[in-house]
Amino acid sequence: MIPKPVFLLLLSLSLLSQLSAVRHVEILRDGWRFQKGPALGAEQPGFDDSNWEVVSVPHDWAIYGPFDKEIDKQVVAIRQNMERVPREKTGRTGALPHVGEGWYRKEFTLPEFSKGKRAILQFEGAMSEPEVFLNGKQIGKWNYGYGYFYLDITYNLEKGKDAINTLAVHLDNKGFASRWYPGAGLYRKVTITIKDEASIDHWGVGITTPEVTDEAATVNITTEITGRNLTLETQIIDAAGQIVATQTTEAPDYSTTEQNITLPHPSLWSPESPYLYTAVSILREGDEIKDRLETRFGVRTIEYIPEKGFFLNGQNRKFKGVCLHHDLGPLGAAVNIAALRRQMRILKDMGCDSIRSAHNMPSLEQLDLADEMGFLFLAESFDEWKRPKVENGYNRFFQQDAEQDIVNLVRATRNHPSIVMWSSGNEVPDQSSSDGPKLAKYLQDIFHREDPQNRPVTVGMDDVRNVMKNGFGAIIDVPGLNYRVHLYEEAYATFPQKILLGSETASTVSSRGVYKFPVERHRKKEYPDLQSSSYDFEYTPWSNLPEKDFIMQDDKPWVIGEFVWTGFDYLGEPTPYDHYWPSRSSYFGICDLAGLPKDRYYLYRSRWNTEDDTLHILPHWNWPDRVGKVTPVFVYTNYNQAELFLNGRSLGIQRKTKDKTPQHRYRLMWEDVIYEPGTLEVVALDDAGNEAGRAQMHTAGPPARLMLEADRTTIHADGEDIAFITVSAVDASGNPAPLADNQLRFTVEGAARYRAACNGDATSLEMFHEPTMKLFSGKLVVLVQATKEAGSSTLTVSADGLPDSTIDIQSIL
Repeated sequence: MIPKPVFLLLLSLSLLSQLSAVRHVEILRDGWRFQKGPALGAEQPGFDDSNWEVVSVPHDWAIYGPFDKEIDKQVVAIRQNMERVPREKTGRTGALPHVGEGWYRKEFTLPEFSKGKRAILQFEGAMSEPEVFLNGKQIGKWNYGYGYFYLDITYNLEKGKDAINTLAVHLDNKGFASRWYPGAGLYRKVTITIKDEASIDHWGVGITTPEVTDEAATVNITTEITGRNLTLETQIIDAAGQIVATQTTEAPDYSTTEQNITLPHPSLWSPESPYLYTAVSILREGDEIKDRLETRFGVRTIEYIPEKGFFLNGQNRKFKGVCLHHDLGPLGAAVNIAALRRQMRILKDMGCDSIRSAHNMPSLEQLDLADEMGFLFLAESFDEWKRPKVENGYNRFFQQDAEQDIVNLVRATRNHPSIVMWSSGNEVPDQSSSDGPKLAKYLQDIFHREDPQNRPVTVGMDDVRNVMKNGFGAIIDVPGLNYRVHLYEEAYATFPQKILLGSETASTVSSRGVYKFPVERHRKKEYPDLQSSSYDFEYTPWSNLPEKDFIMQDDKPWVIGEFVWTGFDYLGEPTPYDHYWPSRSSYFGICDLAGLPKDRYYLYRSRWNTEDDTLHILPHWNWPDRVGKVTPVFVYTNYNQAELFLNGRSLGIQRKTKDKTPQHRYRLMWEDVIYEPGTLEVVALDDAGNEAGRAQMHTAGPPARLMLEADRTTIHADGEDIAFITVSAVDASGNPAPLADNQLRFTVEGAARYRAACNGDATSLEMFHEPTMKLFSGKLVVLVQATKEAGSSTLTVSADGLPDSTIDIQSIL
């Protein structure tokens, strides 16, 4: 007889062996070979690709440049920008070489694959129009570069655990296919899932929480299953790893099994407390485990109530959101978790609680982080329907592909608690057409059919007068208005839903650390240096300054929030300079392309971050040519009043007020300050007039050294993780030198490598991956990327006339 402890150990080891064998996910990351351009016969296993570049996926072939004004040059009048006369556009799509064909090839083995198994190949984003070949045979194709798709490759694989398989992917990026930088290549993950023939279908688990109280929540789980004579056990695991509920159900053959599990005393998911559970689905045939799948979810309720607004877990709140394009600045479109997490940490500190993926389907990594970090998510699908904005856009595929693209979006992402709304389109020209309402309902019905949570659908509408007349706006679950704040009241009175969303707001433009005089409100102001003023008084012809949106959020309960255009600058769309060269990235961002906050960041922080104080002075105080001239000083703060001092002299107290301009309601402005070098100091006062905080700004001397500050000094040795190091020029006393534009050089030694640099200058033509770049407004950011080697590494930053500066980064396994 086997002793009981030994028997239990053997049983445990047997169970672990079963679990490890039932489902395996292989990430196809390393060892790809890539070539841009046509390659006759590249789909065949015997093709000679030995001279091709070796790359890792995710990969964006275009981000390595060079910038070129001739790439995708367009002569066009952009209707969305209220243009009527065609003009040459250079930089609209980033001026990077994304146009053309590209090939990827990878040889792989699958020792886990054997008779009785299935294999699913998944692409999370391929730009664009991918054709997929396995072992010389075309096994599938997709059109939408932002869409997720999968292929069952079970019967196309070479059999045997040591058998070599050849995967080839052909991509074709056409010119005039985008309004911004789309990236190029296999820019998101590629995976193969190996599982038993009797298994849970791909994207086959759907989880909702239809009933939620303090005492209990009903967790409804539908599981699509392939196989016969199976039993489904579902365990719900809490954040501490404990099983808190379970249910076992007989699974009808080849069907969808529904379970309703009572979860006692649920912890609710919210941006402030993003609590996550895991549903573990275990599929058995008798005593044998055939499949095991973990699905994260959150318990929360959402309601959109006419006249009252949006409610999360029974609490009324406004969306404090930003729009984000999919590129990650110097990394291009290639998704990277460290870069996404850094962006979201910066947004969290600002008080942002919501993200709109504009105008594309979000990466699965971004949604995972939104669940973990606590962001409400508006997941968008299309920028075009049937009617084109650009010649080779999604309009070519809409009729045949729109339904399947939406189905895949919903089924791949439906269990993310962060998603609280879908968007079926953005500023589509169809909104003004006779068949626009019919198309809107068609798409909305697909979302409702596929989404078990029945989240509402919005559309970002900019032709507001027409959608009020033709019924388009009345059909949409949640009417989304892009700008047009002056029409909010009329739209609210017209639409039956009795709520409005600022689906796209502000479009204020600015360049970090750049200030223009005289300080005046401007609509589409242009300057010879192709920069915009960071006094935050400049905006586009179709938009407005931020305060008009603030007023609507604060004064109208039926305005349920806003998504500011944009959280970060992005490649392409360099308004207002899209007809000048060089200008190749946007000016809309609250943060610049390097992720460095602009002044506007603190204006939003003063409203949105209710936990921490904000006290920010602008402009910088280095103006040798402005001695004796009027140089206004603004302060962005959560306090309602403050006193300003210049070299110890009081310049008076300013108070926020509704009695003047909208800006006076949210900014403190000393508009008649006469510049003299020295020290500016602001003292914030509480409502009783007592000091609540103070901040200073000093006139700096010449740059004396470089200061390095990393977002993290410990990274994972996985070949992907990145540390972001901000490099700042400071004077001998440590004061920031805001005018410094030194040319810097970067070297990395040890267990990491130099990846890129970015200074946030929309006019810079320096390539991100080259180990040199100029400071812009005294700063830039260096990216140091892990290798797969543990150990320490050192970044050294050098500049002529300044001492070298170093920082150490530790890589751990």
